[in-house]
Order: sequence, then C-alpha cells, then structure tokens
Amino acid sequence: METDTNKQTTQLGSYISKILRDNFGKGPESVHVSLGKTFIIFYIRNFLSPTEKVLMNQKQEESVQQTRDLVMQTLIPEIKAYIKIVTGMEIREFYYDWGLHNKSAMFTGICSDLTSVDAPIKEEFTGKPELITEIINLSSESEKKPEEIFACQLNHRSILVIRNGILVRIEKQLIRQGMREPLKFAKRTLEKGLLHNNNHFEGILNTKVIDIFVDWDFDLDKSVIVFITNPTK
Repeated sequence: METDTNKQTTQLGSYISKILRDNFGKGPESVHVSLGKTFIIFYIRNFLSPTEKVLMNQKQEESVQQTRDLVMQTLIPEIKAYIKIVTGMEIREFYYDWGLHNKSAMFTGICSDLTSVDAPIKEEFTGKPELITEIINLSSESEKKPEEIFACQLNHRSILVIRNGILVRIEKQLIRQGMREPLKFAKRTLEKGLLHNNNHFEGILNTKVIDIFVDWDFDLDKSVIVFITNPTK
C-alpha cells in the first residue's frame, strides 16, 4: 500500500518533470524526491535540451548556467507554492545546482520547524564524522572553515551537508557591489572542482557517489552540499 509520503513524492516528481519540460522544451528522464523533516531534495536525471547540448559542445557552459538561472528565478516561487500545497511545507530557503556534464540537477528546499513533515532523517550514518572533517578541509581550501556544519541522511541515496558562516570578507564586498552572479559561477567552478576531484568520499561513505551538488544563499551566508549515492550498494 502506498504511503502518504510516497504519494507526495510521486506527485512532486511529476510536477517538477512537467514544469521543466514546459519551460526548457525538454523534460528530464526521472525526478527522485527525498523528504525528511524540514528538508526536501529533488534529484533530476538526464536533463539537457538539444540547444543546451550544442552550447555545451561549444564549451559555452556559463551561457547554459546563466540561462537556466534566469528561468529558475521565475520557477522557484511556483515550486515553493506547489510543495506547500502537497506537503504543507513552508519553504523558506531554496537551493539548486546543475550537473551539466552528467545531465543532472538538484533542487533542495528547507522549511520552518513548524511546517516539517512526518518523515525521518538519519543524523547518524556511516562515515559522518570523517565526511564533516573532509568538508571542513575543502571549505578551508576554497574559502574558510565553516562556523557551523550539519549533516544528515534523508534516505539510502541522499546525504545533505549544510554549512553556515563560510563567506570571506572579499566575497561579502563583491556581493555588496552587485557581483552575485560572477561570484556564484566562480564558486561553483572552484568548489565543484574540489568536490568532484576528491577521491576520499566513496571510501568514507562506503558507497559509490554518483553526483555531488553545491549551492549558496549569500544573504544567509549559508551553503548546502548534496551527495547522491548508489542506492543499490
């Protein structure tokens, strides 16, 4: 028998597939939705339009990201509203990232404690202390050691890491001067390079890591990292 959570994730996955198809001209192959307490993660697979494929072949990754970012600014309010209708979650923070070379994407929403869902998360999981240490080291290399860090596992394929207090003074000044987009692109390139080139994560988590995503909320000085792992191992 299908549970309420399963019904909700199926409904949300179908909605995200449709809204992406309607706005980008091509929908994804699949959307996997993970729900847990105050968190919701969408993992989107095989999502790249024919036009974007041409741009990627011409090394125009930044153009693809900029176009998608513009579209997302109009979609995020709609997505938040639909999540509230289906789950009751009042999404106050929304993060997203594109894995263009894998044709994948991640959306992550965080709601208030008052509107959390009745779905558990695991705050203790295999390799958590070592994972946090590794993330702190990578953060120190790319920006600075986070003032706070939290990690949890939503299910057998989704691990969420939240960092607070990571921006250095020069980044804060660039944000004040209206340089958000160039800064975000630079941080995506730098941090994702460090994350994807790190060969310790699979050993730490004792499973294959399929995708890693990262995004920031500059106003909150906060970042999320999402690890998508092999659900069969």
